[in-house]
Formats: sequence, structure tokens, C-alpha cells
Amino acid sequence: MLLVASYFFYMSWNAVFVFLIFGMTVFNWIWGQILHKSDNKRKLIFGIGIAANLLCLAIFKYASFATQSANTMLGWFGHNPEWVVNIILPLAISFFIFEFIHYLFEIYRGKNPIDSFILFALFAAFFPTQIAGPIKRYPDFEAQMKEDKKLRLSYFDEGVPLIILGMAKKVLLADNLATFVDMGYKVSGSFSAPELWLIAYAFAFQIYFDFSGYTDIARGSAKLFGYSIPINFNMPYIANNVSNFWHRWHISLSTWLRDYLYIPLGGSRGGKWATQRNLFLTMALGGLWHGASWNFVVWGIYHGLALAVHREFTEFKESREKLNQFCQSKLFNLFSIVLTFHAVCIGWVFFRVTDIGTAFSIIGKMLSPKTYGSILHPERFILLQDHLPIIVLTALAMTMVLVAINIPFSRLNEKGFFKNAPAPLKGVFCAILVMLMVTFLPDGSQPFIYFQF
Repeated sequence: MLLVASYFFYMSWNAVFVFLIFGMTVFNWIWGQILHKSDNKRKLIFGIGIAANLLCLAIFKYASFATQSANTMLGWFGHNPEWVVNIILPLAISFFIFEFIHYLFEIYRGKNPIDSFILFALFAAFFPTQIAGPIKRYPDFEAQMKEDKKLRLSYFDEGVPLIILGMAKKVLLADNLATFVDMGYKVSGSFSAPELWLIAYAFAFQIYFDFSGYTDIARGSAKLFGYSIPINFNMPYIANNVSNFWHRWHISLSTWLRDYLYIPLGGSRGGKWATQRNLFLTMALGGLWHGASWNFVVWGIYHGLALAVHREFTEFKESREKLNQFCQSKLFNLFSIVLTFHAVCIGWVFFRVTDIGTAFSIIGKMLSPKTYGSILHPERFILLQDHLPIIVLTALAMTMVLVAINIPFSRLNEKGFFKNAPAPLKGVFCAILVMLMVTFLPDGSQPFIYFQF
């Protein structure tokens, strides 16, 4: 039933692409059986399986990007071939291809394959996580599929509040922030540096509430059927360094990149420069995974460089006792949280603004001391004074949202609040969220940001 429902769910967007996910499911199930039974040439069989999945991803997601980049590069030498490749990006291809690659990796490392084709197909197509994750690990999910599932009201007690909380994050917070962000980046050249920082803050909260909201909806939907999906976020904006941020943000992707890209590349086993190279390549490819566009590549490179700088600083401070002691103080920890958040916000500009030149121009304006003097101009100050209440209220609202919803609900959610709280309390909580969503629903609905990947 779940498999049929999941394929119907996938086909409701574009029925043709069901043949892609079904074909790749058949291939990887058969190839996993072959890989498990092979004694000789295991590495070759494994390599062919990985290459086939990457080739599928490259054709559907990166062919158009590659031809456009080739046209641009040839234009530098006076040639204008104007090659065009029009391929519609299949829904969720990045997520289910990564799950197939993980499956083959684990079989190559010695785990048993999923014998039932129905169960394997459900692992890839499970509708709550199908579109935007979290990226599942098959041993845990296989064990849940083999359990004797029965309809239980406790599943609804836990799942429905998660769905409502996720919808509130999306509709009440992310979509309303999206209006402000879209307005800001359409005419980014008209804003001063402080205003551009405010827009960057707004997008940081928008993408968090948008993606974590989807994760809550996915986890709640899965729980209705008795399935537990791993968390994907753990209060990322209180991270005190970039490495810690990636342990808290999109956890299923960051651990996937660590286990199936960073470690196979050599991890930290080859010395300092090899480690930095592996970090850089992992994050650059992780950026490319997000989208077939140079802004995502630059975003990945930026985070790769940030991780490398953090690693160098960690080694530097550990060799100096007084500095290391100061870095363990509460004052430095607070400073590190603020610094990390602003570093992440700079990266979000690359993520949000598709034109690289415009993104660098915005960041240059945000970081240049000269641009801050413009707000002291009399005419500029009068204009700012007129809009100051809106700006202050927006910043205050985002701060209150972070404190009042992000931190406590992240903690209560993962500590079983929705499972153990009294029914009347959960009912009141859900009713209030529904009333707020109805009252403050924005005029236009926004698609989930990670649907495009």
C-alpha cells in the first residue's frame, strides 16, 4: 500500500518520470544482489554501479549546466556554438540517487542487501522523505519495514503535532519572510550595508524554517504509519564554529558526504594538506549537489575554505595554552556563535543569489566600511527613519522567533514533548498554531526551497 501510494504521489507531479525512479530502483536492486554474491572483481562491479548512478544524475541534472558552461568558455575564444540541452529536472533525483549510492556502498562494505524488491522499492520511494529527505540509511529503514505495523492512535498523537509544527514553520514564518527576502534581492543595489545584512538574516531564517518545517512534516507523516525518520536539524544557528554548524544543519546530507565522499577520498589520514584538499573537494561537490549552477559551487567552495580555516585555527590554538584556555571561556563561545552565524549568512548570499557577480557585489557592500557611512547622509537618514519601525520590528520578530520557537521546540521535540505531553496541552498548542497560520497566511504560497534539488 505504501509503495503504491508513494508512486502515485511521485506521479502527481509528472507521471513520465516514474519510469526513471522505477528503472533505477530495478537496476540498483539487481546490482546489489550481484555485488553481494560476487567473489571476484567486487571493486569493478561496485565501481560500475556507482558510475551508473552518477551518470544518471549527470545526464538529468547537469547536462544543461555543462553545455551552458561550455558555450560560455568557447565564447571567450571567439566561438559561439550555442549548444542547447533541454532536460526537465526529475523531482527528487538528488535524494534517491544518493540513497542508491549509499545502498551499494554498504553492500560493498559487507552488509546484506534487501532481498524483497517491494521493500527495496519502498526504501527509495517512501513518500514522506521522497522529495527533500532526510536521506535515509537502509539498515535502519529495512528493520522498520519488516516490523509488524498496526494502526495505533499513539502514532497520530506524535505525528499530527509534528505536521502542524512543520506547516507553521513553513507558512507562518518561512513564507512571510520570503516576501521580505524576495523584495530585498530584486533591488539589492538600492540598499545600504545594514539593510543587506538584515535581508541576509531574513533569508537565513527563511531557509531554516522552510527546510526544517519540511523535515517536521516528513517525520510526522512517516510517524502516522509507524516509521521513525532521523532528525535533520539540531539548532544550527547556535553553532560555535563552521564544523559544528555542519553537524547541526542538514545532518543527513553532511553525514552522507562524510561517510561516502570525504572518507573514501582519504579523510584525515593523508596528512594536513591532503585533509584540507579532501574537505575542499567534499564541500565543493556538496555545493554542486545542491544545484546545477555556479553559485552553488561557489557556496560549497566557500564552506570548504571556512572548514579549512577552522581546522587550521584549531591546531594553532591547541599549541598555545593561554589562547586555548581563553577559547574555552563563555565569552569566546558567545563571540564564536555570533561570528559563525554571520559567516554562514555570507554563504547564504551565494546560495540565494544565482548571479555570481551580483552576489560578490552584495557581499562586498556588506563587508566594506565605506558603505556604512551612507546611512548617515541626511536624506538617507530621513528615509531610514520613515522605515525604521518596520526594520526594527522585523529584526525583533525574527529574534523572538529564533528564541521562542527554534531553541525550545527543537529541544522539546527531540526529547519526546509531543509523545509525552498531556493531550489537552497538545490540543491547545496545535489549535493556536492553526489559528495563527489562518490569520497570518501570506497571499502567495511559496514552494519548498529544497524541492528544486
